Amino acid sequence: MDRVVSDNRDQRQYEILADGRVAGTLTYRLRDGLVSFQHTEVENAYAGRGFASSLVRSALDETRKTGRLVLPYCPYVREWIAKHPDYIDLVPADKRPEFGFA
Repeated sequence: MDRVVSDNRDQRQYEILADGRVAGTLTYRLRDGLVSFQHTEVENAYAGRGFASSLVRSALDETRKTGRLVLPYCPYVREWIAKHPDYIDLVPADKRPEFGFA
């Protein structure tokens, strides 16, 4: 099954497609050089198969390329970053305690 992540800027969400169908989304807001990740959702048919993780990793990698920083308001994104500390640098240092990062 092919997985493709793309940024649907009009809808302000990253989408993960599975064989051409939207399997999940990660909504965001842009403000002052920051990307505020709001909510991750994966369709039930694709749950438990790593789609959310692939979606978040791709969105964070894309954010890194743009030079923006991340505010992980979405609990899933916050937990994902906690499990992958090499992405902690995307969260502004002064905001890390707010999101539970030391």
